[in-house]
Amino acid sequence: MIITHTITLGVGFALGIYLLPVLTAPPAPTEQIIRHFDSAQFTANFTKERQDSDFFHWGEGKVNISDSQISFMGELAPGPDYKLYLSPEFVETEAKFNELKSQMVQIGDVKSFTGFSLPVDSSVDIDNYNTVVVWCESFGEFITSAQYK
Repeated sequence: MIITHTITLGVGFALGIYLLPVLTAPPAPTEQIIRHFDSAQFTANFTKERQDSDFFHWGEGKVNISDSQISFMGELAPGPDYKLYLSPEFVETEAKFNELKSQMVQIGDVKSFTGFSLPVDSSVDIDNYNTVVVWCESFGEFITSAQYK
């Protein structure tokens, strides 16, 4: 009985970690707002075919990058504590992310799994980077990336 209750508690805890971000996620920016973002200097695509992407860690959709905004329309696997980074080199593994993290710039928190629009700080020069990366900070998991130049 102790074993079954422990297993049930563990499964419930794991489901809570996975589902809580989904249940508390704010609504994604409307398609109208993202489409209005016509001043993109670069466009790239998140795909599920990244080396360290898997069933629980993936992204798929279009990313628009400009000096002032990064917008995404598509889907991300739900999870906690996602961050958006710009990287100077293409990244598709956790090892490569950790190797380059000190050279990256964090843009902001990703809280919606069906699209987002994040401001880029005026001190960030997007031309110094070539890849957008979504990373799960809490668990050190690579989610997805898109090379834009």
